[in-house]
Amino acid sequence: MDAKQIRSTFIEFFESKGHQFVRSAPIVVKNDPTLMFTNAGMNQFKDYFLGNETPKSSRVANSQKCLRVSGKHNDLEEVGVDTYHHTMFEMLGNWSFGDYFKKEAIEWAWELLVEVYKLPVDRLYVTVFGGDQGDGLDQDQEAVELWADWIARDRILFGSKKDNFWEMGETGPCGPCSEIHIDLRSNEERTSVDGRDLVNQDHPQVIEIWNLVFIQYNRIKNGSLRELPAKHVDTGMGLERLVRAIQWKQSNYDSDLFTPFIAEVERMSGESYGLDEKVDIAFRVIVDHIRAIAFTIADGQLPSNNKAGYVIRRILRRAVRYGYTFLGFKEAFLYKLMPTLAHHFGEVFPEVADQMDFVAKVILEEEQSFLRTLEKGLKILDQIKSTLEQSGTRVIPGNQAFELYDTYGFPLDLTSLIAREGGYSVDEAGFAEAMERQKDRSRAAAEQETKDWILVSGDEGTEFVGYDQLTAESRIVKYREIIEKKGKKYQVVLDRTPFYAESGGQVGDQGIIRSSEESLQVLDTKKENELIVHLVNRIPADPRATFVCEVDQSRRKLIMKNHSATHLLQAALRTVLGDHVQQRGSLVNEEVLRFDFSHFAKLTDEEIERVEAIVNEKIRENIGLEELRNVPIDKAKSMGATALFGEKYGEFVRVITFGRDFSVELCGGTHVPATGNVGYFKILTEGSISAGVRRLEAVTGSRAEEHVKAQLKTLREIQEMLKSPRDLEKSVAALLKEKNDLRKELEAMQLKEASQLKFRLAGDIQRVGDMEVLVARIVLPHADALKKLAYELKNERERFLGVFAAEISGKPQIAVVVAEDLVREKELDAGKIVRELAKHIKGGGGGQPFFATAGGKELAGLAQVVEQAREMFS
Repeated sequence: MDAKQIRSTFIEFFESKGHQFVRSAPIVVKNDPTLMFTNAGMNQFKDYFLGNETPKSSRVANSQKCLRVSGKHNDLEEVGVDTYHHTMFEMLGNWSFGDYFKKEAIEWAWELLVEVYKLPVDRLYVTVFGGDQGDGLDQDQEAVELWADWIARDRILFGSKKDNFWEMGETGPCGPCSEIHIDLRSNEERTSVDGRDLVNQDHPQVIEIWNLVFIQYNRIKNGSLRELPAKHVDTGMGLERLVRAIQWKQSNYDSDLFTPFIAEVERMSGESYGLDEKVDIAFRVIVDHIRAIAFTIADGQLPSNNKAGYVIRRILRRAVRYGYTFLGFKEAFLYKLMPTLAHHFGEVFPEVADQMDFVAKVILEEEQSFLRTLEKGLKILDQIKSTLEQSGTRVIPGNQAFELYDTYGFPLDLTSLIAREGGYSVDEAGFAEAMERQKDRSRAAAEQETKDWILVSGDEGTEFVGYDQLTAESRIVKYREIIEKKGKKYQVVLDRTPFYAESGGQVGDQGIIRSSEESLQVLDTKKENELIVHLVNRIPADPRATFVCEVDQSRRKLIMKNHSATHLLQAALRTVLGDHVQQRGSLVNEEVLRFDFSHFAKLTDEEIERVEAIVNEKIRENIGLEELRNVPIDKAKSMGATALFGEKYGEFVRVITFGRDFSVELCGGTHVPATGNVGYFKILTEGSISAGVRRLEAVTGSRAEEHVKAQLKTLREIQEMLKSPRDLEKSVAALLKEKNDLRKELEAMQLKEASQLKFRLAGDIQRVGDMEVLVARIVLPHADALKKLAYELKNERERFLGVFAAEISGKPQIAVVVAEDLVREKELDAGKIVRELAKHIKGGGGGQPFFATAGGKELAGLAQVVEQAREMFS
């Protein structure tokens, strides 16, 4: 079987057992504060386990895209080094939500592995939960007896809580699990060492392939366990390991999930896989990481410097670094693997094939950027090593290694590798201390304690009524306390709410919740998974009272205008620029709308004008809103509805239309009843935010009018300053030409003065031993002139050392220049000299041993600079 057949066989097997196939959720998680990425197949079903949502089917199966690089499941540094860890992987799984339990899960797992996939029984072992005294739990004897119907008892092993008790997090649903392991060693090795002794011992060929989790408890905040009213099954089997076992390979990377990529990297690099371990690690890192990078970008997460975007950037840079160091890739190469990826995964994950060009462009620009950074970092490393050589030490300080990591993206192992090549080492303990200090600062900034939910009334979820009304009578379902540095706040869940929860780029509603006795301020409304959570300033004295919820209507109306304008904007952009335009992110609040979209060039002024004109034309047409709720997703797509890549949609969706032939989108946000309510639309800014992604910011209604009024006022003021010329544009052009001509004249005069200054200074040069020394106080127009003067004197004189105490635009600056032969023979260092002199001007600086500069605050200190320099070199 090839990988595609193995995947489809799993799905078909469980469909035959009454399971509904569910497509993979996006790899990037939204509306869940505990996760950045989907790291397990169960993530998209989390709300079923938490009781926030009722499953449409009690039995489901799927193949889920997962990413494990941070938090509890941090496998990144192991990826490539071993042969069975991955960043992105597919998790095959079957689930029961209050339907079947241990018996069926065990029976079907065995049937599929042994009878369908034909895995040899004598190579399989199973583990079951061995109990835990701390939790008061006995051994899972029920699972033992069920397994004994299928496998010899001596192949049933007890595991610890760490290995055989699954938990969603510190709190929430959990339960014992049973793992299936396979021994892929040779018969000789199996004869020598019993496989049961290697289970869960991190042996590269005795590996877990399937985990059957039996969810029957709920862990609450105090750490204790409570029985769940309904029991569930959650299983996960990594496709990569399963394919390896069925195809009888010694490594995941030897299976047909990876070999096409390895072959392509061999072709591009000219290197061969399987001859050198360091080179092999680089191959494995690259062919693993390209999948994580591409799938994540295709699901809407672009590389950036924070949160999920930084994780993707870090993965990409790790791949580039391995290719650069071990495979000789000095130019971008990862993006060239996109056609191979689209070919092999496009059928099961069409978003990769549909966006192949876009994803490749993003990867290309990220690679090029990091390769430039690599060059800068290497130069800085050379400077560090040069400084160390003069001081007689060969250990790079940990804080400098951390700066390379933090500023230039140099991982510690790359710095260590380059250092070793030059006979240096790195203070790794110092690096670790600097890293920990940064983490402490981050933790302190983000510290928050979330208490347990306190149930007030029946927990049946929340009915959202905010599309049709801005007030509603409600009761509190549950609440919990949030303790932050700034103080206490509370999260409240209501049985009915008109408050829109932040989603799809639209910010959450604010307002009040009041009873006959008191009122609470709603500071924000967010989604936590599918639960609508209201952030309030306090808890009412009587949480069981009946409350009236009131949305801040004026704020909501401004948000609605901006959200509807965003839909008109996207349609106008596609009209002007083409159908390749896809939404990549948005922000809609009461102040402004921000729209990120795929496009590879700066918009021209004419294109911006056309987009504005189209949007304002549609506003004047006063097109009525057509809102369709609970539309089957396939029907919505057949209507031509625009969907957002990376967004998770259910079987039924909401469709927002402003003109059937203009704007049809899947959207859960709030909108104006007709486009005329938007009033007026004006684009403020346009620019690039990352490779292949542009950002527009715009305003609507009265804010757009205020912006235009401010521009007209500025225009009138300019006219008045220019004495109200008949042709303002012509007058401004003439003024700019005059300014440019004067600047050229000034530069010519400054050049002449600098030449005369150099001639005068040459007469002040003194002979000090075998050196020519100049210490001078001068006035110059700009820093470039200072550098030019220093270099010219250095190049025209022999064994020259110059110290220049310069006044530039009223500020002090020092420049020190030293001939290379003096640096070499006398170990003079311009950087050290300038740092010593900079104390007099209350400043600092540095540079190369042959040229360095410093700026400061104390102009009067230049006199002391001259005095000390003359003492140093007399």
